[in-house]
Amino acid sequence: MAPPRDYRVLIPIDVLGGESVPRTIVDAFASVPVVLLGYREIPDQTGTDQARDQYAPRMRSELDDVQRTFEDAGCLDVSTRLVFTHDRLETFERVAVETDCDGVLLVNPAPVLESVLVAIRSDVNLEYIAQLLAALVADTDLEVTFFHVVSDEDDRDRGTELLDDATEELIEHGIDRDRVDTVLSVDGSPTREILDVASEYDLLVVGESRPSIRRFIFRDRAKKLARKTVDPVLVIRGEYLEVEDGDESTDPEDGGGDS
Repeated sequence: MAPPRDYRVLIPIDVLGGESVPRTIVDAFASVPVVLLGYREIPDQTGTDQARDQYAPRMRSELDDVQRTFEDAGCLDVSTRLVFTHDRLETFERVAVETDCDGVLLVNPAPVLESVLVAIRSDVNLEYIAQLLAALVADTDLEVTFFHVVSDEDDRDRGTELLDDATEELIEHGIDRDRVDTVLSVDGSPTREILDVASEYDLLVVGESRPSIRRFIFRDRAKKLARKTVDPVLVIRGEYLEVEDGDESTDPEDGGGDS
């Protein structure tokens, strides 16, 4: 088993757009370090300095309130960033890399948070996914279900083996077996099947298997998942991501502007 480490989650929040973090999410994620990214997506013709002058004080106040909520819930490591951007997706990706975040949480309403569906596409980063999950759910009562879709009956055994491996990885990292379940779907559209099954759970977790959060969340299968599910969606990054050449840095305290 890999040595324990701190796993960090990026939570983008459009605070001026009325987006908030449900209390159930706050309580569930209080066990891991989080980076709260208060962002404002602005038109191309609007300069970031102009937007900062207009919106920054109000955004900072709103973001500070969210930070205090996490701290009151017992989160010992919560930091914030404030950005104005012409491309929120690039910002999410870059800030996740810059702040060493292992996952990106897309916030949706979560009146109840008791069950987690983890959609597994392959064995890529399976141990890494299990480690982060274990860190997240260890101090909660959350139940975890691993889910996988295979194309036909010929792949059933392979799919079952993959789910068994995922279960064993999570157990190896300290989660009781009776909190872990598996579901295998045969001969279906992966996206449709995940959406159908996710409706029965409170949080959807997907693992990234491409070297880009932006492509995976918003231009691939998880784009559809994130937009069509009403649940919060946690995308666990691949460990191999690098900052792309030409990326600009953001002021970690207050207001770095993205352009």
